[in-house]
Amino acid sequence: MTTARRMRLAGCHECGQLSRLPQQHGHCPRCGAALHFRKPASLARTWAYLIAAMILYIPANTLPMMITGSIVGTQSDTILSGVVYLWTSGDWPIAALVFFASIMVPLLKMIAILLLLITCQRRSRWQPQQRIKLYRLVEFVGRWSMLDIYVVTILAALVQVQSLASIAAGPAAVAFAVVVVLTMLSAMSFDPRLIWDPLDDGQEQTGEPHESEH
Repeated sequence: MTTARRMRLAGCHECGQLSRLPQQHGHCPRCGAALHFRKPASLARTWAYLIAAMILYIPANTLPMMITGSIVGTQSDTILSGVVYLWTSGDWPIAALVFFASIMVPLLKMIAILLLLITCQRRSRWQPQQRIKLYRLVEFVGRWSMLDIYVVTILAALVQVQSLASIAAGPAAVAFAVVVVLTMLSAMSFDPRLIWDPLDDGQEQTGEPHESEH
């Protein structure tokens, strides 16, 4: 199987120019950006972003997302308590949407990236086409994980009578936003071409090091 890497071709991540690399590193003749056959330290950076996202996922779901103040007192709601309130109030479609977008999507995205990392690090040949589709799905759905932040922002803007009521974002909003950003960065850092490297039968003959050795 003829591959771009076997032909010593590398694509520029900045302008998309396809260039021939006689060595492992070089520069794009069009824009001058650094060229690599694979993203340098792709797995290490993806692991770092993913672990940080997993750690912050806990306070994002346990700390208050929204703090509501009124003349009768102050109430703090986490993401899950907000979902329960919407469900018991009869707004089950909105509750299901918030639960899926704010709890399940980040969790499933982290599990998917974890699966990709483990299989690539073990140089597994298991279902490469399905893993590529999984990676594309992760990239697509990641941008829709900020639903709770949008809801809090809209509610805070709508509540104008500050003397009677007020709505403010809780500490979980910051943690949740960082989780979303970190999962997006982890997906961007991951090089999906690593999925196909174990299938390259000519890798040993060319003497090219694994991605982790760059």
